[in-house]
Parts: sequence; structure tokens; C-alpha cells
Amino acid sequence: MFKGRHFDRSVILLCVRWYLAYGPSLRDLEDMMLERGVKVAPSTVHPWVMHFAPLLLESCNREKRPVLSKGHMNEAYIKVRAVWMSLYRAIDQSGAKIDFHFRQTRDLGAAKRFIRKAFSHHVRPSQVTIDGSQPHHIAISECDIEARLGQATNKDPPNRHSQQQNYE
Repeated sequence: MFKGRHFDRSVILLCVRWYLAYGPSLRDLEDMMLERGVKVAPSTVHPWVMHFAPLLLESCNREKRPVLSKGHMNEAYIKVRAVWMSLYRAIDQSGAKIDFHFRQTRDLGAAKRFIRKAFSHHVRPSQVTIDGSQPHHIAISECDIEARLGQATNKDPPNRHSQQQNYE
């Protein structure tokens, strides 16, 4: 994987990790590495990110523990950098995070995108508990139908989803 690279694998992984986790510019990354005594050009870091980011994502997804059979999904409206956004969250029955998604729009399309993204890397849960949002009901039903139509056999039962009352 790192064969033929000019720099040590620890330098490459550090640059890629910082770029993905914190989003500095390539010039900032160059300065950060120079402070550590490593001279790296921004034009060198960018190909590393393009090459190693998908490999790291695939490796991390393989290491995730499987999602349990029941899950919870909700939506919150929060302020991020002075902009109000919808935060979609999905967790399994043990409280482990399945996925999250920020959107400025709060509609059926956003809910469907989140459900597709959240369960694309995981086994489909048998039961999903959701908040009282009507788009979530429709999105789960439509995504379940799409997933079942895409399968060669329809052995899997459809997802059950229940509504949790919120008394605030």
C-alpha cells in the first residue's frame, strides 16, 4: 500500500487523517508538518488524500461492529455556525451510533437520503422506533419497498416501525 512512496507511512497517514478530520487547507497542512520538521508540499498531500481516503473509509467500515436488530431514529433542529440545521441521528438498541446526517432542508427527500446512507453499510434492522415526524414514516416505508424490490428474493420481512411519543 505504501510501497514506492517517498515519505514514511506515519507521515502520510497523519496528513490524511488531519485533512479528513479537521479540514485544514493544504497550505495549513504544509505549515503544520513543517513545524514537526517534515517538509511536504501541498501538491504532494492532495494525491495522498485522494488515494488513501477511500481505503481508510473501507478499512474503518470493516472494523465497525454489526448493528443490532432494533434501532432508534430521530431528528433535532440545532444551530451550527449560526445556521439552523436538521440533525438526523440513528442508533441501535445498545446506544451505538449507526449514522448521523446534517441537512438545511427538513423534508421527505432529506429523510430518505439519511435512511439510505445510514443503512447502506449495515444490516437492515427489523424494527425502527422513530419520533413523530410524518416524513420519517413515509421515508422508511418507501426505502423498505425500494430495498425489497432491489433484492432477488423477498424472504426478509418488511421493517416494522413504531412511533415514540414526545411529551415536552
